[in-house]
Amino acid sequence: MHEHIYIQMWHLRGRNDYAGQFEDDELLCSELEAFRQLNGQTLVDCTVNGIGRQPEKLRRLSERTGLHFVMGCGWYREPYYPPGDYIDRRPVNELAESLIAEIRNGVTGTGIRPGIIGEMGTDKWWVSSQEERVHRAAARAQKATGLAITTHSIGKPVGLLELDIFEEEGVDPSRVVIGHCDLPHSLFLDYHLEILRRGAYVQFDTFGAKPPEIEKHALEIFLDLLSRGYEKRLLLSQDVCKVQHLSAFGGNGFSHVLKSVVPRLHRAGVSTELVHTMLVENPKRILTVERDE
Repeated sequence: MHEHIYIQMWHLRGRNDYAGQFEDDELLCSELEAFRQLNGQTLVDCTVNGIGRQPEKLRRLSERTGLHFVMGCGWYREPYYPPGDYIDRRPVNELAESLIAEIRNGVTGTGIRPGIIGEMGTDKWWVSSQEERVHRAAARAQKATGLAITTHSIGKPVGLLELDIFEEEGVDPSRVVIGHCDLPHSLFLDYHLEILRRGAYVQFDTFGAKPPEIEKHALEIFLDLLSRGYEKRLLLSQDVCKVQHLSAFGGNGFSHVLKSVVPRLHRAGVSTELVHTMLVENPKRILTVERDE
């Protein structure tokens, strides 16, 4: 539910959180084949304009691998906004209309339509003024099209601040996924419980990309949430977004959840039915929208 096939974030001077993938389709096909061999069928690509989204290449790779890719749309974090989008100058409704047009008609010149809004991000533990504008635009696009919203939310309490904006705009929280809830600054049970209480999804989406002790702690909290009966509001993913995340470069690749996390859940007593709920039924519910007339 939160991956990146093509992504480039290393173009900003002075950033220490850069990421990116080689645009090597042979390598990517090999990496994706490991996911397919474990019966993986669909990946949600959360790459948006400004950080390397490539709709036509994504479609060709889908045709080549036999996998389904769900493409994202919107704006990532303020430092990565494309200058030509003039986020600080355009009315929120105009920003929303640009998203709605893309969702209904496809990316200009391609006919390829997004299947989710996001990842909509914040750069810090708060929402900047420009980030608030694009979050409101995303909310209005969600209400107009029915697509769910998925977020980049590093650290308590910013996911709740994002949710505040969406709810102020009238978005049903059940159409919102709060991302990166398993990163160190987000690993607080009360934070997760408040997101769930308000009806949104909690996504643990960086499995395989954290130190073992953090991974262990994240899994313990995840099991706690499961024990409280929240299986229909929990999601798992890996957020593959860097070369070093690929198995060819010593990472865990796109198959880590299926290959390693699911067996750990089973060993902890989580049933096959619950795993199916989190990996199949929950994503299906989020990604399903009424067909346009």
